[in-house]
Amino acid sequence: MAENDATPAMPTLHVLTQYIKDLSFENPGAPESLAPQGQPQIGIQIGVNARPVREGEYEVELKIEVKAEIQNKTLFALELLYAGVFRAQNVAQETVHPFVMIECPRMLFPFARQIVADTVRNGGFPPLMIDPVDFVTLYRQRMAKTQPSNVLAS
Repeated sequence: MAENDATPAMPTLHVLTQYIKDLSFENPGAPESLAPQGQPQIGIQIGVNARPVREGEYEVELKIEVKAEIQNKTLFALELLYAGVFRAQNVAQETVHPFVMIECPRMLFPFARQIVADTVRNGGFPPLMIDPVDFVTLYRQRMAKTQPSNVLAS
C-alpha cells in the first residue's frame, strides 16, 4: 500500500538563535543587604512578546522581572529580556499565534532561568531557582485580557 502524499507535514519549530537582549541587576543596599536577615518576599513577573522577522520566522522575547524585599527594603531587583529567533514550519495560520507564544518561551525558559539563578548568585545572594512556568495558562490569561493581535501574521 502506497503512502498518502496528501498527509500534512507535522508542525516543526527550530531555534535559529537565542540571546540576552537586556539584563539589569541592582543590589542597592550592598554590602549591608548581604548579611542574613531572614526570608525575603520575592515577586516574579513573567511576560512574553513576539514579532515576525521574516516569512515563517519570529523573534520571541521572554521578560522576567524579580524583586526581593525584606521589611519594605529592596534587597535586589533583576530584569532579564531573553530572546530567540524561531522558524515555524507547517503551522496553520490560525494556530501560529498560540504555537509561537507557548512553545517558543517554553524552549527559552530553562536558559533564562539559569541566567537569573547565576546573576542573583553573582550578586551575593543564594541562587534564585524560578519554578517552572505553565506557558499555556499564561497565554490563556493574556488572551482573556486582550484580543489576539495580528502581530504575528506574516
